[in-house]
Amino acid sequence: MDLQLKGKQAIVTGSTAGIGFAIASGLAQEGAAVVINGRTAERVEKALGELLQHAPGSQVSGFVGDLATPEAAAKLISEHPDIDILVNNLGIYEPTPFPGIGDDDWERIWQTNVMSGVRLSRHYLPRMIAANWGRTLFISSESAINIPTEMIHYGVTKTAQVALARGLAQMTAGTGVTVNSVLAGPTKSEGVTEFVAAMARQRGVDAATVESEFFKHARPSSLLKRLSSRRRLRTWWCI
Repeated sequence: MDLQLKGKQAIVTGSTAGIGFAIASGLAQEGAAVVINGRTAERVEKALGELLQHAPGSQVSGFVGDLATPEAAAKLISEHPDIDILVNNLGIYEPTPFPGIGDDDWERIWQTNVMSGVRLSRHYLPRMIAANWGRTLFISSESAINIPTEMIHYGVTKTAQVALARGLAQMTAGTGVTVNSVLAGPTKSEGVTEFVAAMARQRGVDAATVESEFFKHARPSSLLKRLSSRRRLRTWWCI
């Protein structure tokens, strides 16, 4: 498949594993020059090595920094002032009962899941519009419309991403630029796999049992009834 991305410059935030890595890999295989991002040099270097295995000869580079902070966002923008594709994938979650979610927890998840995308889009989107071509993508979640009671703060940030993407999309009317949000369902990412395994160990059952009970009780609306594989993610999200 040729998605006509050769020569395009892309940044995928939070892309050393999981959904972000799958998107970065797909973009690289389509010929885009891709910048992947992680919080530590070790994880970024490991991901770059894996990426080159998936897409030999591709143009890939790394950026180490916590894009939940304005300082890291400014550094990324300084190093890569103009791009064609921005994938706002960075996100965190943690199951916590609502009464136990303190102000610091709200601020941390808001800065990571929402403000990281705000800061980067604020810089890159006007430049895409001026060039009359660009793709900005927010990796939201079905939790945006089906707020999980076990982590309400996460759901709120995902709803905010959808609203943000909609507002920015309205700015691009009549141009060659698009802004979209993707409401992904539960995906078998590194973080989710580790979480399920920890729950299984804690309860003395296998991971398959934890996954089955999750969809039975917490996500009964799911038609798939299982975690989606990151390998099935496609770069058509960015087209």
